[in-house]
Amino acid sequence: MSSHRAAISNKAGERLELTTRPTPTPGPDELLIEVKALALNPVDHYQRDHGYFVKHYPAILGSDVSGIVLAAGSDVPSSAPKVGQRVAAFAIGFYKEGLPDYGGFQEKVLVPAVTAAEIPDRISFKEASLLPMAVETSWAGYVGIGLGRDTKIPKGKKQGLLVWGGASSMGSAALQIANILGFTVYVAASEKHHAYLKTLGASEVFDYKNDGVVDDIVKKAKEDGLQIKWAYDAVGYQLGSTMEVLSKLKGSDEGVIASAVRLQRAFPNGAPTFEGVEAKFVAPPESEEARNEHFQYVFNHWLKQKLATGEFVPSPHLKAIEGGLDSINKALDELKAGVSGTKLVLEF
Repeated sequence: MSSHRAAISNKAGERLELTTRPTPTPGPDELLIEVKALALNPVDHYQRDHGYFVKHYPAILGSDVSGIVLAAGSDVPSSAPKVGQRVAAFAIGFYKEGLPDYGGFQEKVLVPAVTAAEIPDRISFKEASLLPMAVETSWAGYVGIGLGRDTKIPKGKKQGLLVWGGASSMGSAALQIANILGFTVYVAASEKHHAYLKTLGASEVFDYKNDGVVDDIVKKAKEDGLQIKWAYDAVGYQLGSTMEVLSKLKGSDEGVIASAVRLQRAFPNGAPTFEGVEAKFVAPPESEEARNEHFQYVFNHWLKQKLATGEFVPSPHLKAIEGGLDSINKALDELKAGVSGTKLVLEF
């Protein structure tokens, strides 16, 4: 039996331990990926340090991977990547509550075929690892607030969408998707990231550290004749500002926000409220069948096509951490300490 290296979580609060484990065989609907790069997300250090959504120990954490398809199950759909192809893939260890075959922090991982997207040769493995969670979560958020694959704002019809925290991986993906759907995209982010966010399609960018940012956004939108009734909040902790903007710019419609942070966790004493504005936590469909159909569209179709045409690009900036899997704890510590406009990546 073949084997590979992996970073194991033996207990919440402990450092991950490098070990060797048997390489699994893909089930009927799965792909086996040889991981070439992995990217880190904030939930990863929460899971390592607090056991967040982990029920099975020893566990393997991690969601964002890129690599090469080594093997495919018997019922993999024809739209999925083929053996030998380069892919970005969403490892579902989070949904499997830590089951080790499905976590991304290892050299070979099982993924559902519907969560993998073929990548063009011009995109490196490091860049590709930035994509999976950010793209899926952004799409899930938009579907949750009533936008979907059929949404397309006609040219000449100005309809705005606000992305708060646009320099994050989810925020920058949400910005690009909204731009592709035809929205005039306003973005709130740290000033040092403004020029970069313009290259991703932001129409206007505002400094969310400015005490008058809400008034600035509202003033500019009114000057532009822009209604804004949708938003994607990638930060969560400044939800009140996002809600206030929509309350002033939504017109007679209801305003709705996709929130990437659970409101109960961000606001234990109660989330802010504005009349006519609702915040919905970002989440994919609840049923496995609906979730897989959502994944298949996002990865096997939409992302594959948009990467091929260059309409969607990996974002935000990446920082490569030397040492590969041996540096996993160091990288998680750096992520925990805080990064801005950057995603940490380990390359094997």
